[in-house]
Amino acid sequence: MTKQKILLGAHMSIGGGVHRAIERSRSINCTAMQIFVKNNMQWFARPLERAEISAFLDHAQRAELHSVFAHANYLINLAATNPQFHANSLRALSEELVRADQLQLPFLVLHPGAHLGAGVEAGLAKIIDSIDRVLADIPKIKTLIALETTAGQGSCLGDRFEHLAGIIANVREPERLCVCLDTAHVFAAGYELATEKLTRKTFTEFDRVIGLERLVALHVNDSKTAHGSRVDRHEHIGKGRIGLEAFRFIMRDRRFRKIPKVLETPKGKDLAEDVENMKTLRGFL
Repeated sequence: MTKQKILLGAHMSIGGGVHRAIERSRSINCTAMQIFVKNNMQWFARPLERAEISAFLDHAQRAELHSVFAHANYLINLAATNPQFHANSLRALSEELVRADQLQLPFLVLHPGAHLGAGVEAGLAKIIDSIDRVLADIPKIKTLIALETTAGQGSCLGDRFEHLAGIIANVREPERLCVCLDTAHVFAAGYELATEKLTRKTFTEFDRVIGLERLVALHVNDSKTAHGSRVDRHEHIGKGRIGLEAFRFIMRDRRFRKIPKVLETPKGKDLAEDVENMKTLRGFL
């Protein structure tokens, strides 16, 4: 496999316009990229203008990125117990799916939600109902929802593969859902990644419970926090508690060849940290 064919990159800022993310990612030779489709700490944004969409879709370097997808804003909680917060979450998710679709992005990564004390079953039921309501209102939108595995911090759902499998099995349109696995999250949630053998076992479990055919993206992040800590803190590759074996396995396993692997690790404006992390990951090939 040539280095050009590796789907590897990082989350990129859309500061200055969504098209600028393409330039940032290509400046460090990314072949994959994740972006927010609006400010990630605000509920809503003005609609994308036609010129902004064209600047992104027709960008000279767009074809050099073989996988580009979006991540939903962090405020969205489909299991929210506060009615206004829940209503905002539904509207925000709907609007972000529309924006992602306008940018022709295949999926939008979403943290499933937090039950906030209502309990796991009630929380999952509310997420299922929320997804049904959102998708029913935008039948022509092609962008899928990619449910992300979580660390289980606080009352966050999605720290067990069974949570995601249950959501997919019970929504009305399961074909519009897929999954993004975050290495730091699953490690903090208690899944084993310490050795190649244990990492293989974790992915076998994922395949048994959810199905590898649902896996569309990998967030390749080391973890600042300990195995089973349920605390979500990302660290640079090889500098955290996971170690290198899991990332070596992910980079070399043929099943993940066509799955984009994206970093969400801390970095400065010159993106030097992304360059270093990608160098480490490419080195495993």
